Amino acid sequence: MSALPAERILHSIHLFRKERVLLDADLAVLYGVETRVLIQAVKRNAQRFPTDFMFQLSDDEWADLKSQSVISSSWGGRRTAPYAFTELGVAMLSSVLNSERAIQVNISIMRAFTQLRTMLASHADLARKLESLERKYDGRFRVVFEAIRDLMEPPLPAKKPIGFRPKK
Repeated sequence: MSALPAERILHSIHLFRKERVLLDADLAVLYGVETRVLIQAVKRNAQRFPTDFMFQLSDDEWADLKSQSVISSSWGGRRTAPYAFTELGVAMLSSVLNSERAIQVNISIMRAFTQLRTMLASHADLARKLESLERKYDGRFRVVFEAIRDLMEPPLPAKKPIGFRPKK
């Protein structure tokens, strides 16, 4: 199995309880197993998954997730709240799901978490350096610093004008 693209994994990372986590269903797809099989393996090895490795979403967290991702709440949909695995929990999964695919998926996931940490650290470092320069050069370069801050913000989606425009 070749390495998974980091973008695919990064897209699956959620933020719950101030932790970056991967949900059981997303992990099951990556590992090529059914979600229930993944959960059964975890429950058989519960002592390997303390709360800082894995937790089950609360009803409020699950309701919020369902409203964001349009998960079915009727028959055919999931009936129990998903489990969320932190980076440590994902690393522990490789020992529970002992297969070649699990090893390769875990390597890809660990690289994605590292890439995410690097991106976040560089963004925070850039913000700190900009703040330091701003203090050093007070108001003289305020316009330049504001322009740089604007460039650091993600772009807003472009809106098309409403109404009729006559041809020129």
